[in-house]
Amino acid sequence: MMIHVVIGEEDFSLTEHYEAVRGLGDCGAVVAFVGQVRDDDDLATTLTLECYVPMAQQVLHNIAQQACVNFDLSAVRIVHRVGVLAQNAQIVLVLVASGHRKSAFEAAQFIMDVLKTEAPFWKKISNAHGERWVEAKDTDEQASKRWQYVL
Repeated sequence: MMIHVVIGEEDFSLTEHYEAVRGLGDCGAVVAFVGQVRDDDDLATTLTLECYVPMAQQVLHNIAQQACVNFDLSAVRIVHRVGVLAQNAQIVLVLVASGHRKSAFEAAQFIMDVLKTEAPFWKKISNAHGERWVEAKDTDEQASKRWQYVL
């Protein structure tokens, strides 16, 4: 299994990461999720993401390892951006490769659900009304709890 975790300010290329995993081993399915800064009801003009990189990288690596073991993956790539991001900017990429589509889809969802609650990232929204830190959502906690059998 191949695990690749990157945290940084630079944007990422979905195509580049896809090309790095397609055709590995018994890869019959590649599933990718890209999260981006949305223009929601808060009318955010920017989203600032912060973390302590060594800790966040270790947490993401551990989540990827759990996914590999529990969903029989041949590869996981997680890219998470930090810094000040504008509307529609890419934030996170989760890309998984597996022999079968079902496990690839489940693994990608598992990684995102657990990442949202376990990875130590902090978000601040800035707009015409000022700035505010984004608090954890109950819906994210509920989504993560459904994977407790995997953890």
